[in-house]
Amino acid sequence: MTDDTFALYDLRVEVIATDRPMVCNHKAGDWLELSGENLRFPDGQTFPIYPLAALLPILPAKQRMTHAADWMTTDTDIACPDPHCGGLFRITRTGVRTFQHSEVTRVPNH
Repeated sequence: MTDDTFALYDLRVEVIATDRPMVCNHKAGDWLELSGENLRFPDGQTFPIYPLAALLPILPAKQRMTHAADWMTTDTDIACPDPHCGGLFRITRTGVRTFQHSEVTRVPNH
């Protein structure tokens, strides 16, 4: 029997203030967490959809194990997609979880 496990990082995305004002509906200190495929927001906190839409394609890549010299490992700050907004989103790897292929898909593991 083959090992069908793989690991993903848990992530925390936090809004970081810059010297430019933020115009979107996020503020410094707002955050979300990603564990596996699940996003978690603090109770009562909202998060605007446009920056979230810009972050979503990056998050699965940040969850994967990468080489120490890969920019996906070293670059942690992502700018808000609104060119007039001064917000940054810092993505931090906070832990590692192990998953089984057979529990996340019905496609056979070859």
